[in-house]
Amino acid sequence: MRSEYSGEGLSEDGLAPTPLHQVRAWVADAQARQAEHGDVVEPTALSVATVDAEGHANVRTVLMRFLDERGPGFVTGLGSAKSREIVATGSVAASLTWPAMFRAVRFRGHAVPIGRDEIAAYFATRPWGSRISAWASDQSQPVADRATLVAAYERYAALYPDTGSATDVPVPDDWGGWRIVCDEVELWAGRRDRLHDRLVFTRVADGDLGTAHAWTVHRRQP
Repeated sequence: MRSEYSGEGLSEDGLAPTPLHQVRAWVADAQARQAEHGDVVEPTALSVATVDAEGHANVRTVLMRFLDERGPGFVTGLGSAKSREIVATGSVAASLTWPAMFRAVRFRGHAVPIGRDEIAAYFATRPWGSRISAWASDQSQPVADRATLVAAYERYAALYPDTGSATDVPVPDDWGGWRIVCDEVELWAGRRDRLHDRLVFTRVADGDLGTAHAWTVHRRQP
């Protein structure tokens, strides 16, 4: 089946002055559409691509938990496959995709660790069960069966019972996050007849995602 991409498109005149402002606007649009129509499930779902030390590509989907002038960020186990691959090469690419809106954002750059204070502050906002899962799962490692995973969850749930406090479960030492320091941010907007709009912010100077002079904009063919 084929779908006609009848999106609004994106013109140079309609582009925000910085990558941060444009991405934030589109994320807000996606969240608003999910609230109203329910067809943009998990609007901050972020596909993250890495390359391992042998040059083999890998991709997975996480949730974008941070977005500020320093770049988009996500949390993960520091011993996970994605973390090991980031440590090995530093390179990372990621994308936000909203098919119902015919929009996507692509980020390319390198990843840096998110500070422990920020991680702790975010960890405290997670539901108790999600905080327990961070202890129970040795992310990306093999496990004999689901029963083994559930047993680990129950063991940590007993160790750190739910008291209703944001601090009743400590942050595991091997749990953290990564922020993408972007060199390129592409905004993709689907159009009819596959004549899509692709506007690309490319880094040309020092500065963050909110620094206008650090970026130049060009259009790519679809």
